[in-house]
Amino acid sequence: MSTAAPVSYRHGGLVCTDHTLDVPLDHDTPDGPTIGLFAREVVAVGREHEELPRLLWLQGGPGGRAERPNAAGAWLRRALTDYRVVLLDQRGTGRSTPADRVTLARFGTDGEAAAGYLAHFRADSIVRDAELLRRHLQGQRPWSVLGQSFGGFSTLTYLSLAPEGLAQAYITGGLPTLTGHADDVYRAAYARTLAHNERYFARYPGDQRLADAVAAHLDAHDVRMPTGERLTVRRFQTLGITFGTSAKFDSLHYLLEIAFTEGAHGPELTDTFLRGVDAAVSFAERPLYAALHEPIYAQGSRPTDWSAHRVRREFPAFDATAATPLRFTGEMVYPWQFEEDPALVPLRGAAEALAARTDWPALYDLDRLAANEVPVVAAVYHDDMYVDREQALVTADAVRGLRTWVTDSYAHDGVRADAAVLDRLIAMARDEA
Repeated sequence: MSTAAPVSYRHGGLVCTDHTLDVPLDHDTPDGPTIGLFAREVVAVGREHEELPRLLWLQGGPGGRAERPNAAGAWLRRALTDYRVVLLDQRGTGRSTPADRVTLARFGTDGEAAAGYLAHFRADSIVRDAELLRRHLQGQRPWSVLGQSFGGFSTLTYLSLAPEGLAQAYITGGLPTLTGHADDVYRAAYARTLAHNERYFARYPGDQRLADAVAAHLDAHDVRMPTGERLTVRRFQTLGITFGTSAKFDSLHYLLEIAFTEGAHGPELTDTFLRGVDAAVSFAERPLYAALHEPIYAQGSRPTDWSAHRVRREFPAFDATAATPLRFTGEMVYPWQFEEDPALVPLRGAAEALAARTDWPALYDLDRLAANEVPVVAAVYHDDMYVDREQALVTADAVRGLRTWVTDSYAHDGVRADAAVLDRLIAMARDEA
């Protein structure tokens, strides 16, 4: 592993130190190809010389937007009162070596080779990267971790692979099924998404007419978004992914209310609406999210085989027909998105190969988790659209000593919306709550 000298600077009320490392692409072959890893350490001004413990932030995703301190979420402001916070640009994101249509072009049409490369971008590799970073920063001393969503999944992998690296683990909206297949995940997810649709249209009953009208217009016309690609009905339906955030239904409602204007030949979709749809449905900023969304659940010899696409057939309410009210889908990725989204078209071969892969290593060590000695506290959101509550509680029971806080006061991104979420978890870890 090679490293560059750290670079420190002030940013607002923070002192930031940038760290760059070269780490093995495949940790099982440390002498093989390497990729770049970037992390930013953040501490409050005036406390930079204090011996504060470190807290590693593991972001959602997979392949989500790397965290930056310029728009500090509620969790970061709270964390900085007790910790030095390490913001890791997980492999493939931010300033770490990217994995997207540009960099993966070197594989040409060899989807198998690209898939083999991307298979090293899951939680097991992220955890091993984190361990190299920890030892680089503080030797053998353990640090704490805060895992949000997929970051929580990665935290369970951390507890399985390298619990000696952890002093404390906080998890928010991120307790995965330890043994379930992707089919189990999406079967539960479709049911939850339908329930969120019902809540949405109950809150904004006039939006049913608007959503149906947009779908009918898209079905009858070749509508192009500002980027040039066609907006299809099925792609329009994916706007339901917003239902699970703190903004919940409002962002879609305010988008739909400006959907139509009167054109020269009748109703037309507005540019403002189409620009907003494009921003929500494009994977240009997070291609790894699409490519790895099902592989993050894969273990053993059973392929994911486009699980969300197959399981959707069990839920005909999502079929977009003129005879039924339109229903929006949620956190699902479909093979046709690798045909319709320009950012994903070059990744289609890799995605197909990943969906067919049958040699996935285990992500969780059930025996080790059952004997866990690391203090773990987790926020479980009662109505979380992205992570199933019942599956999360089964997992909590499988991890020795894991304490849960089940709450209906927050959506999936509650830790970003309200500092009280992390404050509660820290108090639980100290036996103060």
